[in-house]
Amino acid sequence: MSITGPGSITAANIQAVNNMNNQLNTLSQELGTGQAAQTYSGLGSQAGLALALNEQLSALTGYSSTATTVGTTLNVAQSVLTQLGSTETAVQQSINEQGAFTLNNNGQTSIQAAAITQLDNILSMLNTQVGSNYIFSGSATTQPSVASTSEILNGNGAQAGLTQVISERQAADLGSGLGRLVIPATGGGSVVTVGEDVAGSPFGFKLASVNSTLTGAVVTGPSGSPNSISVDLTAATPNPGDSIQFNFTLPDGTSQNISLQATANSPPGANQFTIGATPAATATNLQAALTTAVGNLAQTALPAASAIAAADNFFSSNPPLRVSGAPATATALVAGTPANTVFWYTGESGATPPRQTATAQVGPGTTIAYGMRASEQSISTLVANVAALAATTYAPGNANAQASYDALSQKVTANLDPQSGVQQISDIAADLANAQTTMSNAGKLNTQTQSTLTDMMQNIDGVNQNQIGEQILTLQNSLSASLSVTARLAQLSLVNYLAPSTG
Repeated sequence: MSITGPGSITAANIQAVNNMNNQLNTLSQELGTGQAAQTYSGLGSQAGLALALNEQLSALTGYSSTATTVGTTLNVAQSVLTQLGSTETAVQQSINEQGAFTLNNNGQTSIQAAAITQLDNILSMLNTQVGSNYIFSGSATTQPSVASTSEILNGNGAQAGLTQVISERQAADLGSGLGRLVIPATGGGSVVTVGEDVAGSPFGFKLASVNSTLTGAVVTGPSGSPNSISVDLTAATPNPGDSIQFNFTLPDGTSQNISLQATANSPPGANQFTIGATPAATATNLQAALTTAVGNLAQTALPAASAIAAADNFFSSNPPLRVSGAPATATALVAGTPANTVFWYTGESGATPPRQTATAQVGPGTTIAYGMRASEQSISTLVANVAALAATTYAPGNANAQASYDALSQKVTANLDPQSGVQQISDIAADLANAQTTMSNAGKLNTQTQSTLTDMMQNIDGVNQNQIGEQILTLQNSLSASLSVTARLAQLSLVNYLAPSTG
């Protein structure tokens, strides 16, 4: 007869207990993680699909993170653009509501003094950062978008600022005093001529057209090189009330005209010329009246147009343009260099469209563009016109100061009005709004896709927690019973199997 020792029974029970304990640990881990396996190999044939699903879920999480970051930038940008638009409106309103013409100690009106503060606010907004990124610098997000107000207006060492550039341009446009026009004396003849001083020069008045109702006058031009207009009074004497109108193009592209009327009165009134006893005398009087009228225009409308043109060349050209050579006799513009001229925009200026300088993928196959440059047309126009107001000064004793200032402020107001076919700040805001809409739609689709993929992954890797709980409870009961049996077996010895002695 063979007897199985308690030691072998105990070893078998201990192995069973260990197996149940391992199962209990596995089930507990599944219950805690909600996953049926901790490695892809544990999923068997479903491992490849699970891997692909997890990659897609990871990508969707990345898109969500990107959208959050870009969303912050877009919100800040929209806020800045709104403030820029409000500043644009405020400048126009202040000009329209201005009171009497009064100059301060700096030779500026209160509107101009306010323009300096407004310019400073605009430039500060254009240097807005989100995190460490300058959002109006194009792709060069680590460098400021614009120079400081002081440098832009007053220059920096050898670098000329806008104030100097405007002064040089005004001198170049004025020339000898007639806006670069030449109106020679008639010399006793009966022909009056007016011409541009140099062919192709960008400075001063340009002859656009002439309209005449002067009886018997033969009017020709503008023609020739340089352009000129002639009025021949030889054939007949004008009648009182007859008139002639000269039309000019100013440096900023706007138009201005001078209308002179024939009169029998001597002396004549403003913008009139006296009909003389002979054609030669009438021509002399017409030449004198034209010279006076052009000289007045050169002191009023011309400086204003010159300031606007200089500001446009400074802010809208890259590199900025300025007068070449001695201003009074200059005949060309030249590109400024970093050594001699302040470059107001300090961000990136490549050929890539502004929006494309910053892009982000916010969904599978969905990319948005949201880059901006402070040098974009709508922004540079605002800066240029506010800066023109801020940089221009007037001598207190200048009899033409008010007329010149009025011309400048009217030009600024007109330039800040929406122009057909020209970019507005609202256009940039609309581009960003479209990006925000696209990003929002992509986010909703990403959420739906993420939910679907999560459900699919749950079917592969998920567990039924109720079922796991029941299995754990069953195992715990079995384990408890096995441990109890094992303990009892471990206490058995051969003595327990022998009958007690009766002796």
